[in-house]
Amino acid sequence: MERGSSNKRFYFGIILIVVGCIMILEKLNLIPESVSDLLISWQMLLVGIGVLSLIGGNRTGGTILIVIGGFFMIPELITVPHEIRKIYWPLILVAIGVALLLRHRDSNRNLKESDPALNVPNDNSANNFDDFVIFGGREIFINSQSLTGGKATSIFGGMEYDLRKAAMVPGGAVIDCVSVFGGCGFKIPMDWNVRNEVTTIFGAFTDKRGDTFNERYYDPSKTIVIKGVSIFGGIEVKHF
Repeated sequence: MERGSSNKRFYFGIILIVVGCIMILEKLNLIPESVSDLLISWQMLLVGIGVLSLIGGNRTGGTILIVIGGFFMIPELITVPHEIRKIYWPLILVAIGVALLLRHRDSNRNLKESDPALNVPNDNSANNFDDFVIFGGREIFINSQSLTGGKATSIFGGMEYDLRKAAMVPGGAVIDCVSVFGGCGFKIPMDWNVRNEVTTIFGAFTDKRGDTFNERYYDPSKTIVIKGVSIFGGIEVKHF
């Protein structure tokens, strides 16, 4: 098991323990109901998912979820004038835009550092992808011959990757997924091995290769690790 995956499960376990303790204290009337309502709320759920995403290395998706949860938590803590509440969603859109711009800048910087002679790559041939979808959908075809992996964040939306023409680097590839009320699908070559390290909360990881998966095509050296978290969403692997 990879150290990153182990750490993520450790922190997720800590979160479950904290939530359980809060619920116990609330049932025993040892903390105010207003405090427990805030700590066990959809806002705090988004913050918790964001923290797990950051731990898993998905900075863009994690930061956005924390910002959204934090924004809507403020009115529960202090009195916010009605004029300020009216611009909440525009402020969130600005924050998401800033996060995406910073991520784009960091990606370009890392790309130039790894290969100064390389211009902006074609998305189809990129060896490492980083995609974010919210309230929408995308179909992405990748034909990289040195695929190292990538990150996929889907919130109230869906993405489908076609990796059947791609080839992994020696040692395999790792894909980190965050699916919240959304879905991520991966079409992969028949000889790839899939290792599932996805944490599901009212979600699912499904391998639909079924009868198309034949052991004679299986190559243990070609292992793709799919990790991350799926909350009220789904992550699917298939061949067709």
